[in-house]
Amino acid sequence: MFEEREVITRIVGLDRRRLRRWVRRGWVRPATGPAGWLFDELDLARLRLLVEMREELGLEEETIALLLPVLDRLYATRRLLRRLLEALGELPEAERRRILARLEE
Repeated sequence: MFEEREVITRIVGLDRRRLRRWVRRGWVRPATGPAGWLFDELDLARLRLLVEMREELGLEEETIALLLPVLDRLYATRRLLRRLLEALGELPEAERRRILARLEE
């Protein structure tokens, strides 16, 4: 877990004002510890994405606000598909083939 000042030093292009605004908007949801916010690796990855969208792609925050729910659904679908593939991999070969054939219909 990382405190606010650690996050700002780890992520190029992120400042305290922007970090706090993004947390207020709910774009990042850190845990709360005795000394303040605590960010995990997933929070840092999301913050890097936000900085990239803002700085490198030049997207306005209004556009980012529209894109984030779409990206969240995409990542959730990706995780679900990964779990589905893992479950399929545990099935006997004949059952996997039957399911794959059904999907190709």
